[in-house]
Amino acid sequence: MTAQVKRVVIAGGGTAGWMTAAAITKLMGKNLDVVLVESDQIGTVGVGEATIPTLHLFHRLLGLKEQDVMAATNATFKLGINFENWRDVGKDYLHSFGFLGKDCWACGFAHFWNKGQKLGIVKPIGDYCTEHLAARNGRFAVLPNQDQNHAYHMDATLYAQFLRKMAESLGLKRIEGKIAQVLQHDNGNIKALALENGEMVEGDLFIDCTGFRALLIEQTLNTGFEDWSHYLPCDSAIAVQTRSVGEPVAYTRSIAHQSGWQWRIPLQTRTGNGLVYCSKFLSDADATELLMSNIEGEPLNQPRVIKFKTGTRRKHWNKNCVAIGLSSGFLEPLESTSIHLIQRSIIRLLQQFPSTGINESDINEFNQQTLLEMDYVRDFIILHYKVTERKDSRFWRHCKNMEIPQSLAHRIELFKDSGKVYKQDSDLFGVSSWVQVMLGQGLTPNSYHPIVDMMEDEELNAFLENIRGNVKRKVDALPAHFDFVKHYCPSKVALD
Repeated sequence: MTAQVKRVVIAGGGTAGWMTAAAITKLMGKNLDVVLVESDQIGTVGVGEATIPTLHLFHRLLGLKEQDVMAATNATFKLGINFENWRDVGKDYLHSFGFLGKDCWACGFAHFWNKGQKLGIVKPIGDYCTEHLAARNGRFAVLPNQDQNHAYHMDATLYAQFLRKMAESLGLKRIEGKIAQVLQHDNGNIKALALENGEMVEGDLFIDCTGFRALLIEQTLNTGFEDWSHYLPCDSAIAVQTRSVGEPVAYTRSIAHQSGWQWRIPLQTRTGNGLVYCSKFLSDADATELLMSNIEGEPLNQPRVIKFKTGTRRKHWNKNCVAIGLSSGFLEPLESTSIHLIQRSIIRLLQQFPSTGINESDINEFNQQTLLEMDYVRDFIILHYKVTERKDSRFWRHCKNMEIPQSLAHRIELFKDSGKVYKQDSDLFGVSSWVQVMLGQGLTPNSYHPIVDMMEDEELNAFLENIRGNVKRKVDALPAHFDFVKHYCPSKVALD
């Protein structure tokens, strides 16, 4: 056990650094000295522009008002992700937030829908989910007592700036400078950050938010990395921003190409675009040409290539250093999980905060929980690549035939055999998400739960129609998505 933690040093800014800084200063800052070290000379990746609904929890903890965050970050609402050409070329589906239909004690709604489909009495499964239908129809509003099943498309750089203002107003000290060296105690714990200007920043607990460089957790502590690129072969991305040419939709677009996929994320005044691809099958030059020929609107910056390796640190907390953000590992942004994983690490650290000294038992529990959560997210992302009907390129044939984790293979077989899906305790994605993606990718269950047969066919039809009718009435009463955005949270951001 180490001495009492009185000073926390955050190495690096960006989304991870400033989310961490804002949370620690707001929730525990009265009893701590918190500093953040970053250099204006070092850029951030800054492309994580789509979120998931779990961000509401983080904002509630920090006392942030949704309208303030959205106006400051040029944000629009997000109700899901539209997967285009993933099952096969020309076949699209939407993975929405919210819940499908109504479950019963023995099984989920999808079992009732599956029987209805066999009887020919159902509509597409998304018609039984409010968020799904609202996304497709371009309608949304924030209503009193509404379930918070929406997320945001926002400018990640502006989000970091917004949180920086908050953290500094609460007393956080930002130190400008490049880290030249990381100094250690005799026991291997980090002692201080030596900056290029000669300043020494000492601390008791260090948070590594230095991005892919992983300056503390890996370059200094040699923690080790578990490589998942044999499951997720994409290793490169290109990002570019364009001027908006139409009203933003309330969903992210994920458009599969021959060697990867393209994102399109609509903010209020511009669109974030990018291409994630595997360099074994597509060169950087060809990838750049592919992306630039598939964007809409005038480019606002030069496209830049980002190289990455999918995987996770073997320990996310090692000695007196906790890695948060890209320094802790990377999963491609297919399901917009990056900011969520940052948030989870921050909250988990605060729940297990070592105020009286760092214990090995706290470290082990933190790492066990984090790695388990990463495994579940990894499996969900692999699902999109593995369960596909595409055979049109070497990349897709590789994905279709690759080995996958046993944990995912079991879930696929279980759904295929019986339509059953179970949410595990540490699983970010719920039953509705697994069902939508499995069905969307072309996986059809062979059977459904026998309790469904307790309903007569006419009763089942009435049950399904009642849910669908309620969903349609709710959505029909909503305003157009962008009309509501302009009323609720008009952007404070100038485009030029």
